[in-house]
Amino acid sequence: MVKRPKQKFEPYMQMPDFPGGQDALAEYLSANVKYPKIAQENSIQGRVIVQFVVAKDGKIENVEVVRTGGDPSLDREAVRVIKSMPRWQPGKQRGKPVRVKYTVPVNFRLQ
Repeated sequence: MVKRPKQKFEPYMQMPDFPGGQDALAEYLSANVKYPKIAQENSIQGRVIVQFVVAKDGKIENVEVVRTGGDPSLDREAVRVIKSMPRWQPGKQRGKPVRVKYTVPVNFRLQ
């Protein structure tokens, strides 16, 4: 019987990460989303699902709405705030940076 040397297990894929992690992402969205005035005046609330690519260098690319929030002004604001995010820590595959598609919900709720 041939013994194989023990190999250190490395995950196949490391997902991209917002600077500071998921809590920092939630704080960023909360601090930077500006509720559209027209949606506020019409008491429109909703959740916009936005998909984008985190490039090899951490830049945000190809931002698109995959599920509308029920009003075009909410969709536009969600896209604006996602495009304005700082660079992310890129995803990695076998230790090398790769492009990764990522999805984030942006919530709009009146208080």
